[in-house]
Amino acid sequence: MENGNGEKIVLAYSGGLDTSVLAKWLSEKNFEVIAALVDVGQKEETNLEKKALASGAKKFYSLDAKEEFVSKGVFQCLKAEAKYEGKYLLGTSIARPFIIKKLLEIAKKEKTNILAHGATGKGNDQCRFELTAKALEPDVKIIAPWREKEFRDTIPGRKEAIGYAKKHWIPIVATVKKPWSTDANLAHISHEAGLLEEPWNESTGEMYEIVTPPENAPDNATDLAIEFENGFPIGVNGKQIQPVELLEFLNEIGGKNGVGLLDMVENRFVGMKSRGVYESPGMAILYAAHRDLEGITMDRDLMHLRDSLSPKYAELVYYGFWCSRELHALNAFVDASQKGVTGTVKLQLYKGNISIKGRKSPCSLYDENIATMEKGGSFNQDDSTGFLKIKSLPLKVESRVNKTLGIDFF
Repeated sequence: MENGNGEKIVLAYSGGLDTSVLAKWLSEKNFEVIAALVDVGQKEETNLEKKALASGAKKFYSLDAKEEFVSKGVFQCLKAEAKYEGKYLLGTSIARPFIIKKLLEIAKKEKTNILAHGATGKGNDQCRFELTAKALEPDVKIIAPWREKEFRDTIPGRKEAIGYAKKHWIPIVATVKKPWSTDANLAHISHEAGLLEEPWNESTGEMYEIVTPPENAPDNATDLAIEFENGFPIGVNGKQIQPVELLEFLNEIGGKNGVGLLDMVENRFVGMKSRGVYESPGMAILYAAHRDLEGITMDRDLMHLRDSLSPKYAELVYYGFWCSRELHALNAFVDASQKGVTGTVKLQLYKGNISIKGRKSPCSLYDENIATMEKGGSFNQDDSTGFLKIKSLPLKVESRVNKTLGIDFF
């Protein structure tokens, strides 16, 4: 890696092991390191500016992106019912574009086009950071030390990073005994590496930061009522709440009740499989409530069309294409699909479980007079005879050919 020659470089800084080490290493490569902390709801240490400067940074910025992250990112994915590989609620994936957006603002202010991040060459975050950066500023230069052989020769792994930090008197939380990596924001807390690299190993209670292990959760259930307007969460228990505070509240109450734990092996964009453990209590509650409300407010065929697009939406977010034309177009469809997804869902939390208890909406498509199983009602059951004749016609015609072809369905 070439000498920095005193050039300014904006480092995505968290104060954790990796970025603290990077600040020191980049400064030793003669870069003027500008540490930029973007707040997306992670609980950071105090005095991070002091720590960043002690680690080699020349300047420190702290920027708040929580409101935009939740309103435009997290809740937009909720409206899309986006879950990567049917499970993962995309907490880290959504955060990265909003972090890069802020870093580019700092780079412009500091009159530099060089960014640095602590993502490894094996992970997804490098994709999310760099694809977003290139979409917004095509000429940006990005340095990822973990992809530099010179850096890996000095610090090949987390154990060596811990040793490097101690050597340079950089205070860290990670230890060789507990070397797993943790990343937090308002949407979730993710854990990987260390003992989690063996898929058979169980995650331990000492790893969890906001979710109580379900077996230790309270013996009494907690009731909630979540209110939505056009698919967007706006209130809890009859009280209107702003997005950040709403998600914080649900994280707290959901975490106490053991809700929102996910342990999965997923397919990374770069091609390998990776095991992660996630704590997403607030989002787990919102996804359950949102999906249920759609049941009475969204047209069947519209719902099925949206559901067919949700995996692609989640994939684009997971891979890092937040600033792509594909996702932009899908967002227009998602917003249109959510018109009328307005109302309230009652649910109950109990020892890791979320149970739906009821729902209501001023835009409900549920008509009791049509759906009733009692005598009368406005649906004429005689009409189903003609309906089934039409629907079965292709099957009747195919049946004759199926027999000659020897097709046996059983």
